[in-house]
Amino acid sequence: MAHYHSPRETIPMTRKSAQPHLSAVALTKSYSKGPNQVPVLRGVDIEVSRGEFVSIVGQSGCGKSTLMHVLGLLDSPDVGCVRLDGERIDDLPINTRDELRNRVFGFVFQFYHLLPELTLIENVLMPLMIRYSAWEYFKRRREFRNVAGEIIDRVGLSHRITHRPSEMSGGEMQRAAIARSLVCRPAVLLADEPTGNLDVCTGGEIMDLLRSLNEQEELTIIMVTHDAAVADQAGRLVKLCEGRIQTLEEAA
Repeated sequence: MAHYHSPRETIPMTRKSAQPHLSAVALTKSYSKGPNQVPVLRGVDIEVSRGEFVSIVGQSGCGKSTLMHVLGLLDSPDVGCVRLDGERIDDLPINTRDELRNRVFGFVFQFYHLLPELTLIENVLMPLMIRYSAWEYFKRRREFRNVAGEIIDRVGLSHRITHRPSEMSGGEMQRAAIARSLVCRPAVLLADEPTGNLDVCTGGEIMDLLRSLNEQEELTIIMVTHDAAVADQAGRLVKLCEGRIQTLEEAA
C-alpha cells in the first residue's frame, strides 16, 4: 500500500504558505434521484492556507456538506480535483485515500458518531486501532493511551474517561468526537455543523475549543455551518449559493 506522509509531520507550520495547504479546482458533483441527475456542486474553486480557520456557509441544500466530503476524500468529484500542498489526492488509489483520511484529515460531525458500547478513551483510540496492526497496537498500547489521555484532558473530559456516550451530555459527546479527530494529529480538521445539535451555551464552548486549537496549535480548520453567529468566529467566510462560491459582489 502506498504511504503518504502527513504534511503536519514533515513541514513546519506557518500562517503564510507559498501555496495553498488544501485546494480544489472546478469541483462538480451530482447525485442521482430516480432517473434524474441533481447537480450539487457546480464548478467550485477554493483555496485554504495552512493554519487558516475557514467557515463554509449557505442555505440548506447549497452543497456545503458535499464540498466538505469531497475535500476530505469521503466522496469523489465528477469533475475537478482536490490538492494537498500542491499534490492531487482525489484520484489516488483507494487504500492511499483511506490512509490520508486517517493520517491527514480529522472529522467532526453534528451527530458525534461515537460507538455506544465503548468508553470515552476507547472511542478516542479507535483511529489508532484502525491505523496499526493488532500486534503493533498491542506493543504500543501504553503510549497510545497516554496520547489519548492528554488529548482528552485538552478537551476537558478527563473526568469522563471511562464513561460511555450514554453517560455524557451532548456537549461532552461533541468534545469526545473532537478528541477522537485529533488523536492521529491531523493536518486538517473538517467540522460539519459541529454546534448544530447543541444549545447556544454549549455550542459556544465548542467554538472556544476549536478557536484555541486553531490559534494555539495552528490547526487548519474548515467548518460547515448554517449559523451566521458561529460562522463569524472563523477567520474567513466562504459562501456557497446553489453549488457555486458566491463572490463579494454577488453577496452585496
